Amino acid sequence: MVNVYLMGKKYQVPEGLTIMGAMEYAGYQLVRGCGCRNGFCGACATVYRIRGERELHAALACQTTVEDNMYVATLPFFPLEKQIYDINEIKPDAQVMMQLYPEIYACIGCNACTKSCTQGLNVMQYIAAAQRGDFAACANMSFDCVMCGVCSSRCPAGISHPQVAELARRINGKYLMPEAKHLTDRVKEIEDGLCQAEIEAIMAKPLEELKELYNHRDIEK
Repeated sequence: MVNVYLMGKKYQVPEGLTIMGAMEYAGYQLVRGCGCRNGFCGACATVYRIRGERELHAALACQTTVEDNMYVATLPFFPLEKQIYDINEIKPDAQVMMQLYPEIYACIGCNACTKSCTQGLNVMQYIAAAQRGDFAACANMSFDCVMCGVCSSRCPAGISHPQVAELARRINGKYLMPEAKHLTDRVKEIEDGLCQAEIEAIMAKPLEELKELYNHRDIEK
C-alpha cells in the first residue's frame, strides 16, 4: 500500500494503481466524462507533486501510476481558447491561422509544450507547421492528440495547441486529402436508409460482443 493525497485528503491505496484507479479505490466517482469511462479521452488531465520535490507534474490520470506521498488534484479543464468558425467557409491558406489563432506567432521556442505532452507528441514542431500553413504536416504530427490541454497549461505565449491542431486536421481532411469515395458512398447509403437493418442488428448486440467486434475490426491502411 502507498499513501496518496487526493484533493487534500490522505488515502492508502494498493501500489501499482493508476491515479484514476486510486481515486475510484478511495471512493471517488468519476463523472467528468473520461474516455475510458464512456466520455471523452483527455478529460482526466491531472496535476500532482511528490512530497519533498518542488516540481509540479501534469499527466493523464488513466496512464500514470501512483507513487508514495503523491499529492493529486484535478481541474475542471485545462486552458484552451476555442475560436468559432465555419469549416465550409474557411480557405486552406496560412492566413486562416493568423485570423483565428494569431498567438501561435508569439511562440518563443521554449519547447515546454513538447516536454509536457502526455502523448509524447512533438507539439512545438506541429505548431511551427501551422505557422507555415503546412496543414498536412500539422495534422499528421498531431494525429494522436487527445485534447487534454496540458501543453497549453505550460505555454508562456498562451497558445491553444490542441485547437490549432484540430483546425489543421479539419482543413487537411476537407480540402487537402483525396476523397475517400467508398466512405462517401457508405454515408449516402446510410442517409437513404439502406443500412438500417445492419445498424439495428449491431445496436441489439450485448456490450461485450460489441467490444470484441471493435477490438478485432479491419483497420483501413
